[in-house]
Amino acid sequence: MQAEVNGQIVQLSEAGWLENLDEWSEELATEISKNEQIVDGLTQEHWDIINEAREYFTDNGKVCEPRAFSKIMKKKYGKDRSDQKYIYSLFPTGLIKCANKVAGLPRPKGCS
Repeated sequence: MQAEVNGQIVQLSEAGWLENLDEWSEELATEISKNEQIVDGLTQEHWDIINEAREYFTDNGKVCEPRAFSKIMKKKYGKDRSDQKYIYSLFPTGLIKCANKVAGLPRPKGCS
């Protein structure tokens, strides 16, 4: 699978995960989101989740587990923007499968 961004071809896995994490960009995130049932584009709320997920990965070297991520979101954005229901409202297949994919993070073990 491939995505084209700014005239460049970026390789994705068969399931749509970024193969070279260094190739991630906001433009690529927008392209990946189109394949992830995010039909109205990425809003600031999407970007808040994407940026928090990327920051956690940079700081810890691994993707964040959903419960821990909810706690991070609650601390920074409040209760209304932290539970799994909220995250699923923005990323239809959830944090692990959808948000992390759009954020250009590696596919966690056991995730298709």
